[in-house]
Amino acid sequence: MGDRVLTIPNVLSAIRLILVPVFLYLLLVAEQTGWAVAVLMFSGFSDWADGKIARLVDNQSSRLGELLDPLVDRIYMIVVPLALAAAGVVPWWFVIVLLGRDLVLAATLPLLRSRGLTALPVTYLGKGATFALMSGLPLVLLGQFDALWSRVILACGWAFLIWGLALYLWSAVLYLMQVSMVARSMPRAPATPRGRVTGG
Repeated sequence: MGDRVLTIPNVLSAIRLILVPVFLYLLLVAEQTGWAVAVLMFSGFSDWADGKIARLVDNQSSRLGELLDPLVDRIYMIVVPLALAAAGVVPWWFVIVLLGRDLVLAATLPLLRSRGLTALPVTYLGKGATFALMSGLPLVLLGQFDALWSRVILACGWAFLIWGLALYLWSAVLYLMQVSMVARSMPRAPATPRGRVTGG
């Protein structure tokens, strides 16, 4: 793992981050649904591509990439559903469930840190849920056009979203079970003189 900054995955992640306000402008201000869909599709493809490149190409993985890629993913998982709900594309209950799940998991971080951990490993189930959700959101947006093909795409998009939401919630249940096991089996990490927990 290197300290390089200028790598292809990091450039792709930076572009995805820059495209967040572009997406918001296209959807909520300019009302250019087609271009907003294009931004989401490009972001999804680049997210897949930067992970592949980082794993398969020499000198393309970096510590910055390990932090930047999941950060951008998290921003998209918050901003995109909120924007689609504001535009009337998805119901607010859907967004509340998504964000509520993340808030519940975030509330476990102090407990993990008290055991010397920063987080638990990401599971394939959680990755699959995120993939389904990030695939379904642009499809549901594309399904807003008044045409037969659009209705078919809308139905496919909601199939992805419902399946992704179910996996997202189930992965949260499994995560909370892991947190409970950590709380029962691991002693509290000793605090440093400044009150910070030492790694273990």
